[in-house]
Amino acid sequence: MSDLTLTPNIDGADDYYAELLAMHDGLSREESDALNARLVLVLSNHIGNRTVLSQALAAAALKPIK
Repeated sequence: MSDLTLTPNIDGADDYYAELLAMHDGLSREESDALNARLVLVLSNHIGNRTVLSQALAAAALKPIK
């Protein structure tokens, strides 16, 4: 069974964050929300592990992980 990684784990995290923010430049709130939704689905598909995805949902919602 895999567990969700919640410790820093992204090479060049600051650069990635800047890239993520730059993607939203010039977008309306609706366009930005749609971009975020697409990104979540792309990354969820890449992860593919339902246990990890459920852990991520719980962590994002600030709910206890079961």
